[in-house]
Amino acid sequence: MDTATPPGSARLTFRDATDADAPALVALIESAYRGDSSRTGWTTEADLLEGQRTDEEGVRAVINAPAGRLLAVERDGGLIACCQLEHRGDAAYFGMFAVRPDSQGGGLGKVIIAEAERTARKSWGVAEMHMTVISAREDLIAWYERRGYRRTGQFTPFPYGDERFGIPQRDDLAFELLVKNIEAL
Repeated sequence: MDTATPPGSARLTFRDATDADAPALVALIESAYRGDSSRTGWTTEADLLEGQRTDEEGVRAVINAPAGRLLAVERDGGLIACCQLEHRGDAAYFGMFAVRPDSQGGGLGKVIIAEAERTARKSWGVAEMHMTVISAREDLIAWYERRGYRRTGQFTPFPYGDERFGIPQRDDLAFELLVKNIEAL
């Protein structure tokens, strides 16, 4: 088990998720992005997408990916957040980031993303962190920009017609690549 306690977050534990965590991780991710429960926090995509955000098969694929890991973040023994890290050559990919809606807005996300960047740099020696964000999520993109990420203007289409990723409520969804230099971390 990989654990770390970044400065200023004495009650947080970071560890690699296991297959046994998959049901709880799916519930966490769904609660942060879909349905009425997600509206408690600010990361909701409920106005953009209905249906599921992920499923146990998708979460297990991330957990067992040979070039990646899914970090489970616990506070006082309870699952509170997660994020995916995947080694992609000179960069790491950051995804599947979710924080319990009732824990959002208090600085927890900043601590988690900083630890994810540190972990990617230490584990793989990468110079950059990459992520994709739905381009319509201007508030979320602005949050990442305040963390040092920059918009690239590189877009990939949303997978319309594949309900494993949700049911779009708009016809203009796309993912934008955001990049941050983490070499100095």
